[in-house]
Amino acid sequence: MTPVATDQAQADATLVVRWCDELAAITAEPGRITRVYLSPEHARANDVVAGWMRDAGMRTWQDAAGNLHGRIDGTTPDAPVLLLGSHLDTVVDAGRYDGTVGVLMAVRTAARLTADGPLPFALEVLAFSDEEGTRFGKALLGSSAVAGVWDDGWWDLEDGAGVPLRRAFTDFGLDPDAVGRAAVDPSTLLGYLEAHIEQGPSLDEAGTALGVVTSIASARRFAVEAVGEARHAGGTPYERRHDALLAAAEAALAVERICRAEQHVGTVGTLTVEPGAVNVVPGLARFSVDLRGEFDAGRDRVWDEIVAAFDAIGSARGVTVTPTEVHRAPAVFCAPVLMDVLRAGIVATGEATPPELFSRAGHDAMSLGLVTDVGMLFLRNPDGISHHPDEFVAAADIALGLDALAVAVGLLAEHVSTTAGGPS
Repeated sequence: MTPVATDQAQADATLVVRWCDELAAITAEPGRITRVYLSPEHARANDVVAGWMRDAGMRTWQDAAGNLHGRIDGTTPDAPVLLLGSHLDTVVDAGRYDGTVGVLMAVRTAARLTADGPLPFALEVLAFSDEEGTRFGKALLGSSAVAGVWDDGWWDLEDGAGVPLRRAFTDFGLDPDAVGRAAVDPSTLLGYLEAHIEQGPSLDEAGTALGVVTSIASARRFAVEAVGEARHAGGTPYERRHDALLAAAEAALAVERICRAEQHVGTVGTLTVEPGAVNVVPGLARFSVDLRGEFDAGRDRVWDEIVAAFDAIGSARGVTVTPTEVHRAPAVFCAPVLMDVLRAGIVATGEATPPELFSRAGHDAMSLGLVTDVGMLFLRNPDGISHHPDEFVAAADIALGLDALAVAVGLLAEHVSTTAGGPS
C-alpha cells in the first residue's frame, strides 16, 4: 500500500511549507539563512511564530531563556502536559527545514487535535531558541534551561564579537538571574515528541518518507590547541621545524582513521593558524573535534584512542597538542511507548514496516530526555544533506508526518483517558 496523507494533512503541509519560506526570510545575512540566539532575528521569528500559535488557539509566552511556548490546556487544570516541538535557530548559511519544520508541524498538530475540544492532557508547543550553539559555541542552551540544567559557568561564554552571554541576555530583554524560571516541572510532564528532518540519507535510500528514532547520539566536543614554534619558512630545515599546522593536519586524519575503524563519527570542523603568514612555519593551530557515538562508553573509549594519537603526533613533531572539552551530552534512548505510538502513526499512513533509525545528529530531545520520556519522528531528506541551503523535505512527506503525529498523539490521549495516567 502506498502511503497517502489525508486532505487535512495535505492542506496543513502546504501551510507549513509556506511558513518555512516566510521564516527563511528572517535572517541576519541577505541571501542566506542565519538566525542565531538572542539576536534581532531570534526575536522576530518568535513574534511571527507566536502569531501562528495564537491563530491555532494557543496561549503564548516567551520564557526566561528566550524559548517560545504555545499552550492549549487539557480537560482539567491538573491535566498532565505533552510537549511537542523543535528549534527555530539555525547554523550559518542554513537550510530552511532543520528544526523549523518540527515546530510548525507541532503547531498544526495541536490545532487539528483540539479543534473539537481539549484533550485529556495539555498540549504545549516549544520553539527552542538555541539548539545549534552557533553564536556562543554551546549547543542546547534553550532546551537545557527548560530541562532545569542551566550551568552558571555558561555566562562566561562569548560570541565572535566578544559579547558575553550574560550581556546578550540583557540586551535581548531577559534577566540572567531569572533563567531558572524557564525550567518545567517534570512531575507534570507526559512526554516530549519531536518531528525533525533526518540529517542523513537512510530514509531516502530506503524510499521511505518516515522513520522512528530509537536513540540520539552520545556526543563530545573539544577545542584543541597545537603549539609549536613559528620560524622562517625558508631558513628552517625540516629537522628543526615544530610545525603546528602539520601536527593539526595529522591529528585531523587520526580522528578520521580511528573513528572509521571504530564505527563512530568524528569531525574536525574548524582550523585556524597563527601567525598565518605565507613565509612563516605555523607556530600555533587551533581546531575543533566533534565526536559522536551510539553509547557513552564507546564514545569515551574512542576519545581515549584519539588522545593517545594526538600525544604521539605531538611527540614526533615537538608540538604540544592539548584538547579542552567544551560540550558533552549523553546518549538518549527514546521511550518504548512513544516509539510504539509513532510507529502506529506511520503504519496508519500506509507504511507497513516503519524503519527505525539511530540519530547521529543532536536534538533538543536530548535535554528533554533528562526530565521526561522522549520520542522522535524523522522525515525523509533527499540525499540526507542538512546544515546547507539544499536541505529539503517534500510537502507530501510533511503531510504524511502530520498524519502520523496526529495518530500518535491521539493514541496517547486514549491511553491517558483509559488509565488516568501517562505512559509507563
